[in-house]
Amino acid sequence: MPFRWNPREQVWLAAYVLKWTLIAGLAAGAVGSACALFLWTLDLATQARWDHPWLLWLLPVAGLGVGWLYHTLGRSVEGGNNLIVEEIHEPDAGVPLRMAPLILLGTVLTHLFGGSAGREGTAVQMGGSIASTVGRWLRLEREDVRILLMTGVAAGFGGVFGTPVAGAVFAMEVLAMGRISYEAIVPCLIASLIGDWSCTAWGIHHTPYHITLASAPLNWILLTKVAAAAVAFGLASVVFSELTHGLGRIFKRAIPSPMLRPMVGGAIVIALVYLVGTRDYLGLGVSSPDSGAVTILSSFAPGGAHVWSWWWKILFTAITLSCGFKGGEVTPLFFIGATLGNVLALALGAPPDLFAGLGFVAVFAGASNTPLACTLMGIELFGANHVVYIAAACFIAYLFSGHSGIYLSQRVGTLKIASSNLPTDVPLRDIRELQPPLGRRPVRDIENPVEG
Repeated sequence: MPFRWNPREQVWLAAYVLKWTLIAGLAAGAVGSACALFLWTLDLATQARWDHPWLLWLLPVAGLGVGWLYHTLGRSVEGGNNLIVEEIHEPDAGVPLRMAPLILLGTVLTHLFGGSAGREGTAVQMGGSIASTVGRWLRLEREDVRILLMTGVAAGFGGVFGTPVAGAVFAMEVLAMGRISYEAIVPCLIASLIGDWSCTAWGIHHTPYHITLASAPLNWILLTKVAAAAVAFGLASVVFSELTHGLGRIFKRAIPSPMLRPMVGGAIVIALVYLVGTRDYLGLGVSSPDSGAVTILSSFAPGGAHVWSWWWKILFTAITLSCGFKGGEVTPLFFIGATLGNVLALALGAPPDLFAGLGFVAVFAGASNTPLACTLMGIELFGANHVVYIAAACFIAYLFSGHSGIYLSQRVGTLKIASSNLPTDVPLRDIRELQPPLGRRPVRDIENPVEG
């Protein structure tokens, strides 16, 4: 049997790696530094809100400012994360550089005055904006622009969360449900590693999380409890996604002015604070100066969440984002998953820190349709001792989230269940329109979708 090998292929591959180390490294260094600036200003804004509780009363004014900012300067970047995904699928005019400062300023204002939002959307949009600009400077070809945009997403995600492996996989997995674009696997890994390194090089530190349950042989009873909780995690992601999309449509119909929508939304958030009687559901929710507050960190301890904490965070965040405030969905999803996991652990007689960690990544897996990235994130954040439970939670939550998600430009690569008879290779936005409102029969005609 002849030995067949073309050494020139390895030379080409080495040149490819060198090319993307230089290009992705340049973009990722800038993205990681931008993430460091963002996280630093976000910490200052959060501390200022804690120190001056009266700032919450200015949330409607901040909403008016954010609405005016995007109405006058940001119409071309209003699509946010969905614009990045669309540009990766079909590169067109590119992502304007103005997206980076606009989303940074808009997110900091949201957090300073008490909006409930995250930070992933900001990092991804800054990454896509900077990467697209680098592509224009270098006059790259269309396919190279696609890869560079993916590296921008990887660098932003890896830098803002300190999870470089998950960031690399997320950039490839988020584009299409059930399908991973491996053509950019090495550039995305390079970019995510450099993005994370450059962010931490500026002195930025990420919140540590710990699961105290010692490594042990697989416990099938515990795995059964994890599977049951994972179903709930998947359903929670559906509630979050659909409530956010549905409220967004209601706000647009009821309040045509894009400047007034966040102003009204800010007033609703203030009313909710006094209805619920706590400020625990404002901002990121990672930690709090109040030792009795419900936070992501408190959820890792027994009794660290109230029964309905997860629902209130869903409502606060859905209103904040759907009315026009800026920020991401992911950290609120971490909060929702961690608090729900804490509650389910009590009901199922399971370790609360383990279930908080599982909910942390699994609700995000269901909402973003990225179970592999979220499994890797769980390993990077909590260690590999519980990888089977982490994978089971993420995979099952992903399945039970159905054909829904927070990124409407994400395409359907592979159906979660073939008998659903839904089309593939179309944006999730179209799939959502095919899903009937509660109480109606489904319509499967992509040309005449159900209004809902």
